Amino acid sequence: MKDTSTSCTVVGALIVTIMFTVAFTVPGGNDQNTGFPLFSNKILFKIFMISDAISLFSSTTSVLMFLGILTSRYAEDDFLKSLPNKLIIGLSCLFLSIATMMITFSAALSIMFHGQVWIVVPVIFLACAPVILFMWMQFPPLCQMIMSTYGPSIFDRKAKNWLYVTSN
Repeated sequence: MKDTSTSCTVVGALIVTIMFTVAFTVPGGNDQNTGFPLFSNKILFKIFMISDAISLFSSTTSVLMFLGILTSRYAEDDFLKSLPNKLIIGLSCLFLSIATMMITFSAALSIMFHGQVWIVVPVIFLACAPVILFMWMQFPPLCQMIMSTYGPSIFDRKAKNWLYVTSN
């Protein structure tokens, strides 16, 4: 859990840094007179900004959850609920952050190469690859952790017996 939290904290911190920077360096630049982004009226720009904000906030949440794990006192009771909850929230927010980061990238690319579908479509499909790869590797352990945290408790014999009786 500690090694996972350390690795995910680094990834989350990198995403926070990138998405914070992207919010101020918008595609197309700003109008010199008003200071507003040139593409602010386009729907793709709104998708760009909303997905950037979601990615920034969810990666910040994931970093805070992983730091909560790293700074935990590691008491016996923490391993039953507190630490798994933090890891589940952290990984879920990191999934969301990576997915919305790729949406941000795809929207920016679509803005910059408007009308050039032969460039945009293949790159958007390639942008989906890291999201799918990360989910493929991390989603099964996340599901297992959710089941072991929120499923029938190993200490609750009635729940175990009830599951056994209903399944037979």
